[in-house]
Amino acid sequence: ISKRETTRTEREARKPGSTLLMRSPDVTKAPVTKSEQLLKLDDHDFTMRPGFGGPAIPVGVDVQLESLDTISEVDMDFTMTLYLRHYWKDERLSFPSNTNQSMTFDGRLVKKIWVPDIFFVHSKRSSIHDTTTENVMLRVHPDGKVLYSLRVTVTAMCNMDLSHFPLDTQTCSLENESYAYTDDDLMLYWKRGNKSLQTDEKISLSQFLIQEFHTTTKLAFYSSTGWYNRLYINFTLRRHIFFFLLQTYFPATLMVMLSWVSFWIDRRAVPARVPLGITTVLTMSTIITGVNASMPRVSYIKAVDIYLWVSFVFVFLSDRERKERMQSNRLPCTCGMTHPGQMMMSSSYSDMDMMTTGNYGMSELNEDKQEQFLVHLVLDNEQGAQRPAVGSSSSVFIDTHAIDKYSRVIFPGAYTLFNIIYWSIYSQ
Repeated sequence: ISKRETTRTEREARKPGSTLLMRSPDVTKAPVTKSEQLLKLDDHDFTMRPGFGGPAIPVGVDVQLESLDTISEVDMDFTMTLYLRHYWKDERLSFPSNTNQSMTFDGRLVKKIWVPDIFFVHSKRSSIHDTTTENVMLRVHPDGKVLYSLRVTVTAMCNMDLSHFPLDTQTCSLENESYAYTDDDLMLYWKRGNKSLQTDEKISLSQFLIQEFHTTTKLAFYSSTGWYNRLYINFTLRRHIFFFLLQTYFPATLMVMLSWVSFWIDRRAVPARVPLGITTVLTMSTIITGVNASMPRVSYIKAVDIYLWVSFVFVFLSDRERKERMQSNRLPCTCGMTHPGQMMMSSSYSDMDMMTTGNYGMSELNEDKQEQFLVHLVLDNEQGAQRPAVGSSSSVFIDTHAIDKYSRVIFPGAYTLFNIIYWSIYSQ
């Protein structure tokens, strides 16, 4: 194209309403300084910390908690995702700038400069997110101040005390520390104190209520290497009780109350009493087994164990008391007899005689009438001597209606008292 045609084309492009677009020059073809040359990466040894040989370099830390994912009682750990940011000053990275504008880089430059070697103490697993690229950001200011941020998911250990489970409150900690540099070389600190920890308001857990987040700083000592600065992210969790009320406490309480129904069932209704006792005992055993199957095998008693086992004892005692009354109902009844002392139990009694005698004088219309059973026990000779014609005997009167009436009051009253004491202790 001739110079005249080029000038004419430029004139037409400057005319108003011209359809020709003026393209801006391609800045990628302009000679610019590379970031490595601007930051003078080749002029320094970045394997050494800033200010090597001098005082400890201060490294500020702040954290933004994105999510608290899981809390596991079985594994005694928790998992969270967070943004971990580090702040320090490295004068080797300072560069001239007229606008005092910082430069931002991704993870590719991080591998060429010095960064703090922070790790998570007591962590089981941790990873830096890498979708779609590695979630790492580096921002360098003209005076050498550096911001290093990365997005991490970490699973760390949490020693839980389950003695009050499920009415417990747990405190877990995520601990940060330099792996190589002691407090003589690197001083870790929370950049803005308690405000260094920021959390998302939408963070929630299905089983726990998050009560508090706070930060602390301590020194950790290792006998072989020395003292290290350690930063703590502490959070307190209180367990929601409603799930366990529906799944554990209410069913156990209903089974105990169901076992009391036998106190109002006629004593002669054996087919109704026996299945009721077996059902309540087996159901309580199933509840206890189900709760322990989802819990770690700790060597101490949990609060839920106390409640379930006391409930099981109430069910067992109710069933035991029912069996004793059933056995007493098989003894001969002396109702309506003028001289009950003349009746004696011996081996000559047959089962038919006992059942026939036991129904003697009983009125089916008056169920509230007290019935007394007189038992004469024949004392056998311990040496195996010949049994005398008439042995010594002792009389025991058993009032089954009174036992039922007392049980209707004693069992519910004792179980109610136990619940009052239990919830007053563990609800605090």
